Amino acid sequence: MDKSFEPQQIESKWYARWEASGVFKTSTGQPSGQGEPYCILLPPPNVTGTLHMGHAFQQTVMDMLIRYQRMRGMNTLWQVGTDHAGIATQKIVENQLAAEGKTRHDLGREPFVERVWQWKEESGSTITNQMRRLGVAADWSRERFTMDEGLSAAVRKVFVEWYRTGLIYRGNRLVNWDPVLGTAVSDLEVNNVERDGHMWSIRYPVTGSGESVVVATTRPETMLGDVAVAVHPDDERYQHLIGKMLTLPLSGRQIPVIADDYVDKDFGTGCVKITPAHDFNDYAIGQRHNLTPIEIFTLEAKVNGNAPAKYQGMDRYEARKAVLADLEAADLLVETKPHKLQVPVSQRSDAVIEPMLTDQWFVDLTSDVQKDGRPGGRKAITEPALEAVRGGEIKFVPENWSTTYTQWLDNIQDWCISRQLWWGHRIPAWYDEAGNIFVGEDEADARKHATVAPVGALKQDDDVLDTWFSSALWPFSTLGWPANGPVKNERGEIVAQWENDKIFLPSAVLVTGFDIIFFWVARMVMATKYFTGKIPFREVYINAIVRDAEGQKMSKSKGNTLDPLDLIDGIELEALVDKSTKSLLIPQVREKVEKRIRKDYPAGIPAIGTDALRFTFAALASYSRTINFDIKRAEGYKAFCNKLWNAARFVLMNMPEGELPPAPAAPATEAERWILTHLKQTLVEVEQHFVTYRFDLLAQALYEFTWNEFCDWFLELSKPALNGDDAIAAASTRHTLLVVLETVLRALHPIVPFITEEIWQTVAPKLGIQAEGILQRPWPKADDIPTDEAATAEIEWFKNVLSGIRRIRAEMNIAPGKTIPLLLADGDATDRTRATKFAAQISFLARVEAPQWIVSGADEPAAAAAVVGSLRVLIPLAGLIDLGAEKTRLAKEIGRIESEIKKCEGKLSNANFVANAPAEVVAQERQRIADWGVQLNALREQAQKLG
Repeated sequence: MDKSFEPQQIESKWYARWEASGVFKTSTGQPSGQGEPYCILLPPPNVTGTLHMGHAFQQTVMDMLIRYQRMRGMNTLWQVGTDHAGIATQKIVENQLAAEGKTRHDLGREPFVERVWQWKEESGSTITNQMRRLGVAADWSRERFTMDEGLSAAVRKVFVEWYRTGLIYRGNRLVNWDPVLGTAVSDLEVNNVERDGHMWSIRYPVTGSGESVVVATTRPETMLGDVAVAVHPDDERYQHLIGKMLTLPLSGRQIPVIADDYVDKDFGTGCVKITPAHDFNDYAIGQRHNLTPIEIFTLEAKVNGNAPAKYQGMDRYEARKAVLADLEAADLLVETKPHKLQVPVSQRSDAVIEPMLTDQWFVDLTSDVQKDGRPGGRKAITEPALEAVRGGEIKFVPENWSTTYTQWLDNIQDWCISRQLWWGHRIPAWYDEAGNIFVGEDEADARKHATVAPVGALKQDDDVLDTWFSSALWPFSTLGWPANGPVKNERGEIVAQWENDKIFLPSAVLVTGFDIIFFWVARMVMATKYFTGKIPFREVYINAIVRDAEGQKMSKSKGNTLDPLDLIDGIELEALVDKSTKSLLIPQVREKVEKRIRKDYPAGIPAIGTDALRFTFAALASYSRTINFDIKRAEGYKAFCNKLWNAARFVLMNMPEGELPPAPAAPATEAERWILTHLKQTLVEVEQHFVTYRFDLLAQALYEFTWNEFCDWFLELSKPALNGDDAIAAASTRHTLLVVLETVLRALHPIVPFITEEIWQTVAPKLGIQAEGILQRPWPKADDIPTDEAATAEIEWFKNVLSGIRRIRAEMNIAPGKTIPLLLADGDATDRTRATKFAAQISFLARVEAPQWIVSGADEPAAAAAVVGSLRVLIPLAGLIDLGAEKTRLAKEIGRIESEIKKCEGKLSNANFVANAPAEVVAQERQRIADWGVQLNALREQAQKLG
């Protein structure tokens, strides 16, 4: 092994070998005995995307699970692939065309789609190549794309079947409309941004009287489409006006005053203008009162012909200014005041979203029964998805997210699945010249199932399906459904076969973020239950959102984003500044970001390697909603990797050439039996944490065992045997060093795959292990490891004595190489037996003279003391230690132990704790108080002796 750990050299070497060897491949269609199926679905990242911290965190979690289960003998499938990302991908190519002075309409639909496919082939593998840098153990031979032929066939099949069962329909409904992209968008593609605006109060005259009502609005231009003013039915101020007509300012139309419980009579004036065509709440009120909506905007958000002629053709914001000016001139503008408002903004175009009535395709999720008596969408699709979680078939981790899931499904609306784009799954519907609709998997199929003869030629719908539609089928379409035989990719390679691969449904666990519980998780449950009768996954682990070290959301405009590859490879300051600011167009923001980066990273970002990054993510992966990522912590886990590397070098340097001779029948030394006992305890704990998805506790257990017990203690405790005259003890210790190291490497492998593989390749031959790589080795079984509680008690005593001596040496600044006298006092017979047994090791490892016992009642010299149970470990002060400093040290230690006792007493004085905590936990707290009390008394006695 090289002297130092160099992550970059190791990582580039091993991933290429892993992928080439096929070690990540899945066994399908194999006879029994290949292991139980265990599947994880990768949330398919956008084909346009690049790896960000959220991806890296989420994929680390998935990879840990896949590697762990593969080592446990499971037949693992990590189903990977990318999403075609309709809007995002189309926008990229449209931007390329704009740079050439063209639009997609200049090319036409088919050439434009070909251009997008060309971009995908050239640039669409960026994120999957970056995933390889993370070390993901994915079967890339099964990689899918949501618009590959197999998945496209599944999309058409689902659309057609749902349409023919009455669960998909076309209707004129209110949707989020992006006037720049010219398409409907989902709620997930809309950001609600707080902006400074105004609240305008406008007077609406009551027709035929001198009265008027005042309404307040943040969008005065929409009054051109008002169809009513609503008041609360119990509002005494307006009860006499309910049913009367108002004259709508500027247009002169007559609109009614209506009563509706939606109105908050205590907010503002208690009067609400109703514009059903351009507001979601107003649309619902309009439906309740059978009000006919009036659309006043074109799809480009310009005022249309339904408004007074003066405003027609104006942009909506231009119209706002004109409307306000005219209201003021008519003395109908009562008040203008500043107002903070949430503005819906398109993620893709930054345009303000306009609620718009358009003809769209919808999945029925709300009706119980259709007009012809067939089950409606709520019965056929929504309720089975609800029952899957309520009945316990699907479990959320943490469990509280199940409430989020069920609340959304309880209040679900029909799903708008059409988008006005060219890139995506084109809707398999055709129209004849009379406007009749024909649906089929192709035009021939549509004609075959026609209930009326088509009038003239058929023309296919121009719209495409919402990206989430194809993503909803991911759990089963990626396994080959609905094809009867093998599904091949564009290279002719088999990527799925339903008859064989359906063993992976349901998958074991879905790892995803809480922000897509509605948009993806619920819809996968709906589609999978409907078309396969199975749940898509047994558990849903909701991972936390990654924030910066101060808990702030990562944002380019804040300058606090981190690129995982910059953490892995490192990046110099100037390159980091350029990378972080080049896309920022506002000079003040660019200047602020540059200033922050120069302050936070004056020397750039040092390379920490993939393993250290993965360990950091694992250590942070608790049940919390957010995690704070701190580079300093990541640097700490790089130090852990260095520690493991150096420990392995120490072990290997103490080995003879070639393979070790056969292992002894049993470990010869108590130190070996102690480390094996701790190793077994650690493995038991790690397996429990894998089951409960507590990766933070899992990482902590492995870290503490590796760093503290193995590297810090066992390597030290092995030295007397390795350097002694007992050949049997030396041989046994060498064997145990290698066995424990090899076992630790396997246990750590799911978290830090690269360094463990590199070290293991050198360790394995020493033990005669023939496996090609560490991933082919079985997960270490705790039950196979012997334990010895008696030896553990002996070594723990020995450790405590050594720790006490070393603590005194460190705190009193005694030179590490100086041999010093050691006195022992008090204690019991067991302490005396142990002191005799370990005398040579204590002298060797602690650099002390042979320990001497102080006779009970004899005068003691002034000494610094450590306490081990009732035993006092004394270092005489004469010529070594400052008496005042020792008094200070003892006072500090007494204070620490008093604090620990108070913590335990606080728990035990809490009636809820005593009543609800497991009995063994309560007993453990009581025993801790007793143990601390013994030490406290001994320290107080020692302090008294020093005066």
